[in-house]
Parts: sequence; C-alpha cells; structure tokens
Amino acid sequence: MIDWGSWLNQPILLGGFVILAWAYALASGPLRPGLAPGIPFPRKSAVRFHCGLGILVLALGSPLDGMARTFLCSAQTVQDLLVLYPAAALLLSGLPGWMVDPVLGRLPRPVGRTLLGPVVCGAFFVIIVSGWYVPRPFEAALGNGAVRSLRAIAYLAAALLFWWPLLSPSRIFPPLRYGARLLYLFGIEVALTGVFTYILMADHAMYPTYAHAPRLIAALTPAEDQVLAGVLLSFFSSVVLVGALGLNFFRWARSDAKPLK
Repeated sequence: MIDWGSWLNQPILLGGFVILAWAYALASGPLRPGLAPGIPFPRKSAVRFHCGLGILVLALGSPLDGMARTFLCSAQTVQDLLVLYPAAALLLSGLPGWMVDPVLGRLPRPVGRTLLGPVVCGAFFVIIVSGWYVPRPFEAALGNGAVRSLRAIAYLAAALLFWWPLLSPSRIFPPLRYGARLLYLFGIEVALTGVFTYILMADHAMYPTYAHAPRLIAALTPAEDQVLAGVLLSFFSSVVLVGALGLNFFRWARSDAKPLK
C-alpha cells in the first residue's frame, strides 16, 4: 500500500530542491557583497524561502505523493494546493529584490513587462491548473515519472507567475497597483470556474488509475473522491483568491485614507 518511509524518491525533484537551496545559500552568502554591498543577511526572507521549500518537500517528496500517484484524486489536489498557494507565495516573498533584479535586468523592458504582466501570468496559471486536470495528461502524469516531474515543475512555475503581480520583490518589474490587483484576482477566480465545474459536475470517475485503485478509505468511492477533489480545489482556491482580494482592497482603502485633522 503506502510506504510511509518513502521520502524524496524522485531524482529530478530531489535535484531541484538541492539546486534551489544551494543557489539561495550562494546568493545570500558569498555572492551578497557583490549583489548588494552593505546589505546584511536577509534573515526574514531566508526563513520564508526555506519554509516554502519545506512545503514543497512535504507536497512533492513525502508519502502524500504516493497517495496522489496511486490511490486518491483528493490527495493529488491537496498536493497541488500546497504547491500553488503557500509554497509558491513563501518562495517568492523570500527572494529579496537585489537577488532577482540582476537576472531580470537582462530582459528588455517591454518583454519583461509582457511576460511578467497580469495577462500572461494569469492566463498561464489558469491554463496550467486547468489543463493538467484533463484526463489524458492527468493520467500520463500518474503513470510516468518524467511526466509527473514535468507537471510539478509546470505547477510551480505557474504558481510563481500567479503570485508575481501581487508579491513581486523586483524594482524593475514591481507589483501591480491595488486597483489592478483586484481586477487580476477577480479575473482568475472567474476563469478557474471552468475547471471547478468540470471536476464537480462529472457524472463518472474520469481517471482510470483511481477508479481501479484499492480503496484506502472503504466508504469513499472513486466518484466521491473525485468530487471531494473538486470541492477542495474550488474551496481553497476561492479562499485564497477572495482573501487576497479583500486584503488588497483593505490596504488600498487604508493607503487612500486621509488623516483626520
């Protein structure tokens, strides 16, 4: 059944985690005097970055991955949610501007503004999140380790792009203004309705791997597990999107409030 001692058993992902941690340590340590002279070690940023990396390990390198790959569609959705929201937000907010701007500064400004703008970021996020839930690519990722790693990389890239217009640490390509952030979040919430409906309204189990898998929870049929996956995806995505919308609206209102005399 599930090997609870199985951690970090995908070489591609393990290598990715090591490279991310090593690159951050290098940039924030030996390379920092050249990148940001006089700037102290970014402790708070480092804590956020490594918390995000820890959530990635929990999502992609723990026994949760075995459950998602073999037994439960709802486990796959929990894995996706961890990558899309807390992991990516913490990773991005853990990158100081002086660490990313030397790389982004190589991009022509029009190209960077387009690639990191709300239209491209939002569209890429919606397409990746929705597209991988189509049965054929979904099944391919369950049955092939390389495709599964590709799916994980695509989800992480989409998640980082989703958060960029909201949390960008860059001075070259900064976050959106508050009004634009509200439109961006509302647009993504509406666009994701399609995948929510697709999973929730299906009248049969769409993924053969789960339909024929042994039942980890006897009372949970494959069709019910799929509906649970849709509920989790729609509920927690809406919590994040509506919560971010409300928080940004509050900050916008507070920033425009005139002090009483």
